[in-house]
Amino acid sequence: MSQQTLKTTPIQKTLITGSVIVTTLVVALDASIANVAIPNMQASLSASPDQVMWVLTSYLISTAIMMPLASWLASRFGRKRVMVISIIGFTLASLACGMARSLEFMVFARIIQGVSGAGMIPLGQATLLDINPREKQPSAMALTGLGAMLGPLAGPTLGGWLTDNYSWRWVFLINIPIGLIAIIGILISHIETRDKSIGKFDAVGFASLSVFIGAFQLMIDRGLQKDWFESAEICLEAGIVALAFYLTLVHMLSRRDTFVRATLFTDRNFTIGCMISTLVGVIIFGSNPIQTIMTQNLLGYTPLQNGLVSMPRAIGTVLSLLVINRVITKVDARKLLSLGLILSVFSLGLYARLSLETDQTPILLAGFLQGLSAGMLIAPLSALTFSTLSPSFRNEGTAIYSLTRNLGNSLGISAIQIMSIHETSQVAARLSEGIRPDSPLLAFARPDIDWENNNSVAQISRELW
Repeated sequence: MSQQTLKTTPIQKTLITGSVIVTTLVVALDASIANVAIPNMQASLSASPDQVMWVLTSYLISTAIMMPLASWLASRFGRKRVMVISIIGFTLASLACGMARSLEFMVFARIIQGVSGAGMIPLGQATLLDINPREKQPSAMALTGLGAMLGPLAGPTLGGWLTDNYSWRWVFLINIPIGLIAIIGILISHIETRDKSIGKFDAVGFASLSVFIGAFQLMIDRGLQKDWFESAEICLEAGIVALAFYLTLVHMLSRRDTFVRATLFTDRNFTIGCMISTLVGVIIFGSNPIQTIMTQNLLGYTPLQNGLVSMPRAIGTVLSLLVINRVITKVDARKLLSLGLILSVFSLGLYARLSLETDQTPILLAGFLQGLSAGMLIAPLSALTFSTLSPSFRNEGTAIYSLTRNLGNSLGISAIQIMSIHETSQVAARLSEGIRPDSPLLAFARPDIDWENNNSVAQISRELW
């Protein structure tokens, strides 16, 4: 691959940028849009709660495993070719998901969807880095962040609206027209690039990394259902994670031309950027599912209402990225990152103060501030991460960078759910101490309770949990 910026006309650059934003948006959107439709899918596909969760888990695992491989395929066979095949596969898999009549077929289609869409975000980032000179690359990263951030933030709103007004199947069918637009945009605008110096496929390195990623994602996704390390399954998966990580690290450091080259991490900015990207994934996306649980399960919001109260987060992200796109070359990126972290901490503080008496105002304000912080974190961080990375590592680097953020998302979601369950159990245990016949407060609040009626006592216990 050439080390120089690819020459493009202004119109061609606009078309490339637009197609990258569209492909990034559709893939990022699909990671969250299906969440609100899970109850409807469960009823339609006659699945248990544990079974239907594989609709989400299968997509996340296949995406995580395929992401590094997509970068190697792009270097070996050409980035444009891989992106076109990927979006075609993603669109067809979306059609299959919308037509699914059984859980098994749905999970299979979601795996194909994850495999196909895995490389589109990192390869799109690499494309924008290639067509922009170094001084304009921060702005290009801000535009890429627009699609990557809007997808998870707007997904619940769009998914709720489609589910409430049409059917859960339209959660997937909506991808078809967007996919067709992306295919046309890539075919008429993108320039084919490939790395002729790419080595042979490192099967051992790919296998060990895939086992590590797959076991880690599976452990994180199923840990909550299986009571974590009380389950033999989770203990086994944790052991596989540790062993696969060790083998991946040893193989990478002891061999040349490995699947993930150790030289990639000699770039300090890239290595630190990936670490911070993992933390940002925890901060930005970790709180989203717990907010959905609160608004829908405790406050009684419909999927559409939950999506609407999430809209300020998306609006804040768009505004932030538009502003960042104009100032990122004039302001020290580290200052923008610091401001983004401050706003993020403040928004999480507002979320922490929510209660069952909360109206929509604090939820809207907290979401808007979190959206602002997301734009200030993602765009400058991407610019700093790739500021000194050699162009020969762009396919590989963007894939690893996206992977770290995705793993951070999963880790954050699981960590917050663990803390939520722990706190819920502690509070419920304290409250249950007062559930006894001689409690004056309980007698005042529930004077009609019949202690000899098991159903009446059980109702009180259910309210605690």
